[in-house]
Amino acid sequence: MTPNPYERLLALPENLVGEVLDGELYTQPRPAGRHAAAESGLQSKIGGPFRYGDGGPGGWWILVEPEVHFVRDTEVAVPDLAGWRRERMPALPEDHRFEVVPDWVCEILSPSTEQKDRTRKLPLYARYGVSHAWLVDPLVHTLEAFALREEGWLLIATLKDDDPVKVPPFDAITFSLADLWA
Repeated sequence: MTPNPYERLLALPENLVGEVLDGELYTQPRPAGRHAAAESGLQSKIGGPFRYGDGGPGGWWILVEPEVHFVRDTEVAVPDLAGWRRERMPALPEDHRFEVVPDWVCEILSPSTEQKDRTRKLPLYARYGVSHAWLVDPLVHTLEAFALREEGWLLIATLKDDDPVKVPPFDAITFSLADLWA
């Protein structure tokens, strides 16, 4: 008997990240340098003020690569970063499955994942009610920010190079987009 996609995901080697999107297993290697630098930079800029309240309002969980189960073991995404308002998810789950829909997700684009992030994951996030999504491209130095509306994603900001970032849901702070580039 062939294992289901989530069983195959669990069996992946450590150097691969797996997701089950629309019933299909997708894998990719761990992030390259620029991707990792952008992810770490964004975690630093948002995590301090929003997770810990350092220079910002606090009240969020901001996590790197959580395994989000929109449908337990069936519809599983691993955004590069995700955030939950603590009023919606007061405590972290005991295991690796995050079953509360995030309030915000961020995908760091790479040539090998951009199409999947845009055509598979953004629609998935909208379908399950994620309120905000950011796409960060460390190769062309851009950030696209989207807000979910009844009709779908609305592009609310396109930033480039060293533009100041003051974008919902994290518009209580401002930082330079250049802080994300290696």
